[in-house]
Amino acid sequence: MPVGTVTRGTTNTNRLRRVDRWIAVHPVLRRAPDPLVVDLGYGASGVTAFELATRLRRTRADVEVLGLEIDPARVATATAQLARVRAGTTAFSPDLAVSFARGGFEVPAPGGRRPAVIRAFNVLRQYDESEVAGAWARMVERLAPGGLLVEGTCDEVGRIASWVGVDASGPRTFTLSLRLAGLDEPSIVAERLPKALIHRNVPGERVHDLLVALDRAWRVHAPLSVYGPSQRFIRTAQSLRAEGWPVRDGVRRWRLGELTLDWAAVAPR
Repeated sequence: MPVGTVTRGTTNTNRLRRVDRWIAVHPVLRRAPDPLVVDLGYGASGVTAFELATRLRRTRADVEVLGLEIDPARVATATAQLARVRAGTTAFSPDLAVSFARGGFEVPAPGGRRPAVIRAFNVLRQYDESEVAGAWARMVERLAPGGLLVEGTCDEVGRIASWVGVDASGPRTFTLSLRLAGLDEPSIVAERLPKALIHRNVPGERVHDLLVALDRAWRVHAPLSVYGPSQRFIRTAQSLRAEGWPVRDGVRRWRLGELTLDWAAVAPR
């Protein structure tokens, strides 16, 4: 039997665009001998798997996406969608390498293949925090050598998102991604933190310290708003790095409202 419980299944077109574009440029995907990517817990519609394949094939033309769901009715719905895609009656390319199957945290793949990337979004949000480490370990066991688990959450329309990058050695990175237009404070991401962190946004915890520092830097650079919110966020990221926060990447990612740090900077105490 699949490992896990059926989630609410909420999904929307373009909801996962922020994490998709992060995966698309990640070195793990570029160097994978077998570019199999799993969309774990895609929900009531298979649209996120089709979108993921569409975005990733720009980096790897040979990418394959396997959508996994515990609920057999959802697998049937997604398979019917796939038939329409193959028939050319949707906006998606008929030649997308996408398939659907029943599965959970055990991540079954045909032929014993091991995925290069597993994306599990808005899944663990519905579990207890105590169950996170076990779920991570179960999924990471199924990865190909050097593979990556991307686990996180986002709001219903994909304007606020955050995720953890986990490999065989454990969690390695934490990323937050925000729609900058109309952004009041970056700490709005607090309501969409991954399950491992969402209850840790309290004084004394590292993720709380990060969000306080992020808001402070955002306010300091408010005068840059006249040049656009991207310039303001770029300077905010630069300020965090200058303060000693282990901020990764550079301007190209920051201008998207995206910020990645070492996991140790936010790990629960």
